[in-house]
Amino acid sequence: MPMNRLPVLVSPYGAFANLALHVHDLTIRGHHTETLLAADEAEAITLVLGDRRTHRVSRLGRMYALSALGRLDEALVIAEELTGERTAVRGPRATDAKILADTAEVLINLGRIDDGLHYVARAMALLDVAPRKGLRYFSAMSSLGEAARGAELFELADDAMRRGLESFESPDDLYRSAAELTQAELWVEWALRLAQVGRGEEAAALIDKSVAVLEFWIDQGIDSPVGVAVLAVCHARTGRLAEALGLVAELLPRMRDAGQQHEARLLHLAHGMALRATGEWRAARREFRAGLELAVLRSQRLLFQYELAMTAVLEFPGDATQAVLESLRSHVEALWQLRLDRRTMLRQAYRRVELEAARTTADLAATSDALTGLGNRRMFDRRIDTVADGGCLLLIDVDRFKDINDHFSHGVGDRVLGEIAAVLRAHCRHDKVAIRFGGDEFALFLTTGEDQARQIAERIRRVISARDWSTVAPGLTVTLSMGLAACRSGEPGRDLYDRADARLYTAKRAGRNQLAAA
Repeated sequence: MPMNRLPVLVSPYGAFANLALHVHDLTIRGHHTETLLAADEAEAITLVLGDRRTHRVSRLGRMYALSALGRLDEALVIAEELTGERTAVRGPRATDAKILADTAEVLINLGRIDDGLHYVARAMALLDVAPRKGLRYFSAMSSLGEAARGAELFELADDAMRRGLESFESPDDLYRSAAELTQAELWVEWALRLAQVGRGEEAAALIDKSVAVLEFWIDQGIDSPVGVAVLAVCHARTGRLAEALGLVAELLPRMRDAGQQHEARLLHLAHGMALRATGEWRAARREFRAGLELAVLRSQRLLFQYELAMTAVLEFPGDATQAVLESLRSHVEALWQLRLDRRTMLRQAYRRVELEAARTTADLAATSDALTGLGNRRMFDRRIDTVADGGCLLLIDVDRFKDINDHFSHGVGDRVLGEIAAVLRAHCRHDKVAIRFGGDEFALFLTTGEDQARQIAERIRRVISARDWSTVAPGLTVTLSMGLAACRSGEPGRDLYDRADARLYTAKRAGRNQLAAA
């Protein structure tokens, strides 16, 4: 039963990070309705303040809450929005992997298994090469575990959560408790599925592990309604009926009133199991039906249908009820076998991602300058005819570069080119492309208007001119000459280049170390 879970954690980053932190603290504790209200406030404030990073983190918290409340279509809108942002603005690998895994989970829960597994494979490929320490990696692994859990790939989910916890470095009990309680909930879900297919000993071992973790953190005073609800299921499953009923009586009315459907569903499950164990068949059926009404996913509905069938066999023994139960068992076993197909699908998706990455790497190598890592002449030729109206081309020459090579050595000249390339990269956002297309010649494709392009060019020129080049070679100085041209409507790339090149030579004839524009 893929239950909507204790939400996966992120580390909020941004100038007003406390706003997003409050959103995530609420959703970590399972207060999903309150999360949505806090997200409304955080997103309104961060939009006004222009803090896009904190705004994005708050949106992620909203997505977790919507998923937990069963509002999967709304959650998918946010997932696709965040995935689009990561495509446009590349971040740390672990952060990109997290967004992909979160999107995968929503897609899987909506029944789009193929699409979801492709996102899982992309997340796995990124995490294979991401630094394996720190909160980003921990959070991404938690998200990967939740996505795998949604596809009932329990072994992968458990391994991802274990690796995430091993990488954990924060002393904050809230984060560690949420991660361990999430893993405990995974074990309970896994155990219920194992019990349905007749693997009772394995199920019992997982329940015992879950109880140990749940009781530890609840005794520590962690405020987690979902953790209490999962513990109630464990107690009902292991015959600790009085404890299960006590937790249900304490929490279920509050969760129903607050609209916390995930917690309420688990509590109805625990209540039904406990009542059935005491022979109260009719009351047990009432609880299972109440849980069924709150079920969001197909596997959740199937679990309650299975429990209802088992109760019917006990209450009304006979061929008819037994036939219904046997039919359900066959269906459950068939779905369990589908897990093997999903493993194969995931391996195939991962292989496709590897091949795509290999092609991208080969293409990057073919369009990269070996010395500086910038784009090369081949990339320049590709880009020059794609400059849109309103974009600009900046051409850059190193002043008297031949003299630098002759007087200081070609090794020093290479270092100068590498330093200039580093400055260009530092001034390139995702919408700018830096090129070294020959010798000491560089180009920068800009999507800004001419006034802003002038500012960027002047900033680069001043940085190079003001650098202490004596650290590279005593007596060395380096300056740049630049030519800037703004693309005209319908102008061919060759004409744009010719205008920028003419201005570059204007700058050189005027004494070098300057920018020539219109």
